[in-house]
Amino acid sequence: MERDVWNQVNSVLQDSESILLGLQAYKGAGQEIRDAIQNPNDFMQQERAWNSVCPLVIKLKKFYSFSLRLEEALQSLLECLTCPPFTPTQHLEREQALAKQFAEILHFTLRFDELKMRIPAIQNDFSYYRRTISRNRINNMNLDIESEVNNEMANRMSLFYAEATPMLKTLSNATTNFVTENKTLPLENTTDCLSTMASVCKVMLETPEYSSRFSSEDTLLFCMRVMVGVIILYDHVHPNGAFNKSSKIDMKGCIKVLKDQPADNVEGLLNALKFTTKHLNDESTPKNIRTMLQ
Repeated sequence: MERDVWNQVNSVLQDSESILLGLQAYKGAGQEIRDAIQNPNDFMQQERAWNSVCPLVIKLKKFYSFSLRLEEALQSLLECLTCPPFTPTQHLEREQALAKQFAEILHFTLRFDELKMRIPAIQNDFSYYRRTISRNRINNMNLDIESEVNNEMANRMSLFYAEATPMLKTLSNATTNFVTENKTLPLENTTDCLSTMASVCKVMLETPEYSSRFSSEDTLLFCMRVMVGVIILYDHVHPNGAFNKSSKIDMKGCIKVLKDQPADNVEGLLNALKFTTKHLNDESTPKNIRTMLQ
């Protein structure tokens, strides 16, 4: 089972770099759309905007489809890393290759969402696409794209891109569904797996003996992204969340570790904690933790 899961997840991870490169290279159709809106009767401007937006929508569909593959991969990993008779710590020690893949998924997810947050064009392009399709104004233009991104697909993609951190939301939902569907599996198996990973990352980041061994800033960022990723998943599946006093994650310590890094490196991560967690604004969340995240 472990080898099968590793292969399944590996095939997903192999495509993750090209997904990030595709997102990095995303140059919206803002100018073309503005020209088309300002000149509603100029057919050439309409056609130009439409022809600019269609390939972008195909690209956005590719990213969205990848999120579904990621979701499946994460659920397979959780199954392996939480099943009896081993404790989460034993699993993480025994199945280090899978634990590393779990970390790599989170690393990819936070990188994707950090990039997406900086590209407002994505939502503008997609809104224009949906408006144009629904008005069906462009009667004799290339509508082959409708078979690729029909109304139902467009609705699902729209919900996905409306999120501040769409990939994290996908993984949070996947983790929640995993817990809901596996009622016989104690919840602690999942939450302990996540809190253990958060602790390991925190210790590696705050202990000079370990952090001095990081070969590059990339390793440091990898560790921070994984820590934030597991905190967010924990917060979604634990009934009291990650910020509660009873939480097995030392949130104060984790936030301090992030705050000790250069602001540019952690702004996206702190935003993810602010906007993607479920329990940050609960009454039971200590005020000082909320203040730390201001």
